[in-house]
Amino acid sequence: MVNHYLAIGFTKKTHHPYVKSILGIAAFYHDASATLLVDGRIVAAAQEERFTRKKHTLDFPVNAIQYCLEEGGLTIDDLDAVVFYDKPLLKFERLLQTYYAFAPKGLISFIKAIPVWLNEKLFLKKLIRDGLKEVGNYNKKELTLYFTEHHLAHAASSFFVSPFAKAAILTIDGVGEWCTASISEGVGNTITIKKELHFPHSVGLLYSAFTYYLGFKVNSGEYKLMGLAPYGNPKSAQTAAFIQTIKDKLADIKEDGSIWLNQSYFNYTTGLRMVKDEQWEILFGFPKRPAEAPLTQQHCDLAYAIQHITEEIVLKMAQEAKRLTQAENLCLAGGVALNCVANGKLAQSDLFKNIYIQPASGDAGGSLGAALAMYYMYYNEKRTITANQDQMQGTYLGPEYTTKDIVLMNKRQKAIARPLEENVFMQTVAQHLKEGKVVGWFQDRMEFGPRALGNRSILGDPSYPEMQKKINLNIKYREGFRPFAPAVLEEDASTYFKLKQPSPYMLLVAELEDNYQSPLPDDYHDRELLEKLYTKRSEALQAITHLDFSARVQTVGTDTNPRFRKLLEAFKAQNGNPILVNTSFNVRGEPIVCTPDDAYRCFMSTEMDILVINEFMYLKTEQPDWQNRKKWQVNYTQD
Repeated sequence: MVNHYLAIGFTKKTHHPYVKSILGIAAFYHDASATLLVDGRIVAAAQEERFTRKKHTLDFPVNAIQYCLEEGGLTIDDLDAVVFYDKPLLKFERLLQTYYAFAPKGLISFIKAIPVWLNEKLFLKKLIRDGLKEVGNYNKKELTLYFTEHHLAHAASSFFVSPFAKAAILTIDGVGEWCTASISEGVGNTITIKKELHFPHSVGLLYSAFTYYLGFKVNSGEYKLMGLAPYGNPKSAQTAAFIQTIKDKLADIKEDGSIWLNQSYFNYTTGLRMVKDEQWEILFGFPKRPAEAPLTQQHCDLAYAIQHITEEIVLKMAQEAKRLTQAENLCLAGGVALNCVANGKLAQSDLFKNIYIQPASGDAGGSLGAALAMYYMYYNEKRTITANQDQMQGTYLGPEYTTKDIVLMNKRQKAIARPLEENVFMQTVAQHLKEGKVVGWFQDRMEFGPRALGNRSILGDPSYPEMQKKINLNIKYREGFRPFAPAVLEEDASTYFKLKQPSPYMLLVAELEDNYQSPLPDDYHDRELLEKLYTKRSEALQAITHLDFSARVQTVGTDTNPRFRKLLEAFKAQNGNPILVNTSFNVRGEPIVCTPDDAYRCFMSTEMDILVINEFMYLKTEQPDWQNRKKWQVNYTQD
């Protein structure tokens, strides 16, 4: 890693006591979003994809900004500052230097990229101002526009909302401007970068290269690769050979966690693909897997290999962060921080006393981090820290809808709804879940970030052996190998999972406790993928137990989501089990639902049994023309 101290592009101002309103924006790459910060409090945050229904959209977040301003009761003219999560001139510098370094390679890519930069991204201030004009009229002369470094935004998004006065901060992603990973120290309202890893050497791009080679979509399918990894055989000679090949030929891993990637095997610097397919075929003995092609054991073993190596790198980086800062606490952000398996291994290592992971760790969280960096590091505001509680409000920062909104939706869609009385509400839904029904659960404010955490969720009983298959194939319409997460009452989590700390944002993987594991047959690792998938691993919790007895746990405490907690309590009272399958309310390729109309359409286009929107319940068989799912289906691009 390169020693590098922070140059954030703006100087601290003297503290001023008046209320400050700051709009953070992330856009033009993927996962565009907006965040409104008022006097340090997160008033609203949302991804643009939820409004436009274009997953991972890079478009300027007009709708997300409109929502944030409406939630805060503000106009653009009311804002003290607008801050963008990237420095475009630094990115352009990296582009030019990279093409120069690799010339004459990459001419075609250069010819395609440069006009885009010259016509659009170099004039980012104009693009942002024009985008804001779509939101509403404002006085351009009064608008104050700032830019912050990409990895500073990631670091700020985690540290400044954490319950820590001091912490080491580790950010890892594909690439920002030049930086691909950073180690920082956060103290009070300041962040100082201690070390950086620079492009083209990147843990995120290494992982994405394998995402690409195994037939998944880059910047979208990395979580599929993580889910596929446990199907690999950790004891096989093939897996061991893959791990050694990666270390010998592709990635030289240093003791501080920095890596050197052999660019003769990669193509992302100047080409139009992630890797040089022919050379990788020679390395690993099989060609790039076409999208949607059958998965074989060699694909599974290669997925295991790169996941294993990623965990090793993350742990080494965390050890270096500990050495440099001597901090007891660690904050994580950046796309790689969404690798909940690596997070779980890090938590189990006891390297740090406490670990905090930003729930919107990807680029969407950049809008939040940019606003926070502005508030604390530019305006020099003091932090208010609450022990054992972050400032994310459970990440329930998106839109919510009133009874009037739902009644109007019912009229538009001719939906048949049953109002539920408060005293029987949770018991009624819990009973349906106990009977094996799949429930679409839509409540209160939408989540910010990639996880559904009980407000835009699809729920089921994990004790039904067929529940995973039913939800994957008949509701989500996605690959059958994909695992599901359990939502569990926080106080019961340690009974079922080897989990050392709460996991409210579904960002830690933990192993199932031994007494809930079923013994595996001796030939388990030699079986085909689907045979492994349908092998019994847990009598009580099959639907949320992955191939290696792991689960991506969401613990539900008493502070942030009382309605979802009441449902879990009601389910426990009826079933003796405080755990539900919790997956995002959407189908494959679709963003998580945002509005009641989105929820009803998704409900009607799948084999979901029941829909609950606030206090209304919808039974599938009572809906008009309920068997005609094609009427409601929308064709989304593959994720």
